[in-house]
Amino acid sequence: MYLGVAPGVGKTYAMLNEGWRRHRRGTDVVVGWVETHDRSETAEQLRDLEVVPPKVLVYRNQTLLEMDLEAIIQRRPSVVLVDELAHTNVPGSVHGKRWQDIEDLLDAGITVISTLNIQHLESLNDVVTTITGVPQRETVPDTFVRASEQVELVDMTPEAIRRRMAHGHIYPPERIDIALANYFRVGNLAALRELALLWVADDVDARIQEYRHSHGIDGPWETRERVLVALTGSANGEHLIRRAARMAQRVKGDLIAVHIRSGDGILQSRPDDLERQRSLVIELGGIYREILGSDIAEALIQVARAENCTQIVLGTSHRSRWARLSAGSVINSVIAKSGEALDVHVISPPVRLKPEQPSDRVPRRERRPNWWGLGWLRRELGVISWRRQIVGLLVVVVAIPLVTLGLTSIRGHLPLGTVSLVYLLPVIAGAGIGGVGPGVIGAIGGFLLLNWYFSPPTHALAITDPRDIIALSIFLVIAGVVIVQVGLVARRSFDAHRIRSQAASMARTSSALLNLSDPLPDLMEEIYSTFLVDGVAVLRAVDEGWTPEIATGPHPPSSPKEATLSIPIGSDLLLVLDSARLRAEDREMLSIFVTQIAVAVANRQLREQAAEAAALAKANDVRTALLVAVSHDLRTPLASIKVAVTSLLPDDATWDLTAARTLLETIDAEVDRLNALVFNLLDMSRIQTGALIVRLQPVALNEIVSAALISLPPSDHQLDLEVPETLPQVQADPPLLERAVANLLANALSASSQHTPVRVVAGHQPDDWMELRIVDRGPGIAAVDRSRIFMPFQRLGHQDSDNGVGLGLAVAKGFIEAMGGELTLDDTAGGGTTMIISLRVAEPRS
Repeated sequence: MYLGVAPGVGKTYAMLNEGWRRHRRGTDVVVGWVETHDRSETAEQLRDLEVVPPKVLVYRNQTLLEMDLEAIIQRRPSVVLVDELAHTNVPGSVHGKRWQDIEDLLDAGITVISTLNIQHLESLNDVVTTITGVPQRETVPDTFVRASEQVELVDMTPEAIRRRMAHGHIYPPERIDIALANYFRVGNLAALRELALLWVADDVDARIQEYRHSHGIDGPWETRERVLVALTGSANGEHLIRRAARMAQRVKGDLIAVHIRSGDGILQSRPDDLERQRSLVIELGGIYREILGSDIAEALIQVARAENCTQIVLGTSHRSRWARLSAGSVINSVIAKSGEALDVHVISPPVRLKPEQPSDRVPRRERRPNWWGLGWLRRELGVISWRRQIVGLLVVVVAIPLVTLGLTSIRGHLPLGTVSLVYLLPVIAGAGIGGVGPGVIGAIGGFLLLNWYFSPPTHALAITDPRDIIALSIFLVIAGVVIVQVGLVARRSFDAHRIRSQAASMARTSSALLNLSDPLPDLMEEIYSTFLVDGVAVLRAVDEGWTPEIATGPHPPSSPKEATLSIPIGSDLLLVLDSARLRAEDREMLSIFVTQIAVAVANRQLREQAAEAAALAKANDVRTALLVAVSHDLRTPLASIKVAVTSLLPDDATWDLTAARTLLETIDAEVDRLNALVFNLLDMSRIQTGALIVRLQPVALNEIVSAALISLPPSDHQLDLEVPETLPQVQADPPLLERAVANLLANALSASSQHTPVRVVAGHQPDDWMELRIVDRGPGIAAVDRSRIFMPFQRLGHQDSDNGVGLGLAVAKGFIEAMGGELTLDDTAGGGTTMIISLRVAEPRS
């Protein structure tokens, strides 16, 4: 497969050259189909190769040529050359697509050499359409192309392709300028080239992985150094990334960062730190991955082998000694599982700031007291609502004294162990309702009451019997285990509820992304309502400050300094929030919102670019139409004037008065025609640029119609005027309205025959509107042309191509709308077209 970065880079040339090389070495090679596009250099490469004659097909009364699949299979060559893989076959062929024909050739045992442009790959179809603005209707599945034994890239710089185009080596001369101004722009070609290089590089990687897998090669191949850095979201993550990036740069290698999420899907690190580190990785030219796995060391090794990495960079562990002893060391596990082909680097943390030099990375209002080392208790208390905690505390405070009161009456009849089990009931009930806090209070209260009332000596915090010590200790252990388990269940329940809420929120945002043209406002509203923030905004960096892209809430931050949390979105955007209630779990959710916002912002920019491209395309269409129209309509009258003048100028010319007058009248008529053309062009230019000056005043329609008729050239057409002088005046600009009516009358007269009169009728309509109808009995306007009839440079339906450049109706509509009126089209009863001018009635004169 010869894969080209763009049309005209030489795919067919390379295919024919390769076929002839094999033919010269004795291989049976035939040409099944080739598109030379009348390029002599390409046709010369056929040399003495055998060409299978094409099949002749008739479709819609047209004779078309297609590749003769049956003839090639019957011929059974060793190699067949088939150009234009993405081609769509003529209806009536064996298959709808040429690549399906090639499948039959391969099944018949014939080797195929073919060509394809990168824009025809199915996976890149939407990307190419976005870049070039040209949809590709002929595509080939990537799986079919990747199944090729060899894929060779036919590359060429954008400048070289444009030079080939300018020299006429790709398109015929009449298509060169349009192609260079549209599809073959430097930016388009550079983007297509990058897509081709990336696709081929990915294909090479896939083939290497397939080869290693088929040959049982587990270790990485050092074809290129690839440095994998493991991120946990800790504070020294940026230090690790920069260190790994320097290592990769020294060996001209790639940087890959990976974060392993726990198997339960609950993020243990700070999402804003991870997002900042992800942005740093991308800024340094690396790749960021997030992997779900319960065994961190095993997941890291799997990622390293899948990415063919040669080095792993880890940071020193910040876990406690007890955590390392109980759960094992990730660093030791990675080293043990890395084998001989992976180098493991353990990087020590950077030098910390002194305590008296606090980092101002975290805003002041986000700093919280550390609860004297009881941060875990604060987190657990925050899981359950305060209302439930108060209810649980009331249960403990009320139930434990009641239990004590009831048991003291039978004190001495029950052993301390049995009494302690009774005390566990209110402790469990309080912990189940209110969580850890009421449970801890209940356990401590129960222990003290058991000691005071039931452990000799009573009414004293002293224990003399060793068995009582054991019983009370067991009570505390059981109470502690129950409280911990209740806390874990509450935490899991809270996390599950939070994840469900996040899933619902993300479903809403995903729906907004899919169904709304601009989902960014809905995303911001979702953040505002989900996290109950005081304000949220997306800021864009401009010069040395910030400007809001979009903001929501009563107090949205206008700069990062005013926010409690700032999350980068790309290189120049920042999501800022003002709230003191955000937790780590909320920030995890925010990181997902950031991705959605980045997509929404990118889509907004793409829409703006698409609108600009559409405007440019429209301007190009108008320019092309203008050039075509003007080149014709200027040349014709100028040629007539030239002929008449050259006939009158010679000294030896003898013309009688009648002939000379005829020539002079021709010159006068053609000058008037040129003058009208220039006026229409100037008028259209003023309308499109907004430079049209309108001076409204009361005018009489009968005067306007009379002036418009006088401005038209003499004609033998009949006119039927019904514009009474008694009609109210309308609010209009007299010169502009006169030009508009004249254009419409000229259009109606040219559509009508001399035997069918053109009617001009005016009448008073409800709501103080006046209508002026210009009715012709011509062939009318086809329904398919209605949407284009008032567009510039359109000569539709009955209009003769020699009569104007198609600006008359466009100018008339522009003038009338500028005066606050309307110009509409209707069918004439019995055949023809009716143009309706609607204008407001003027105020009575004082």
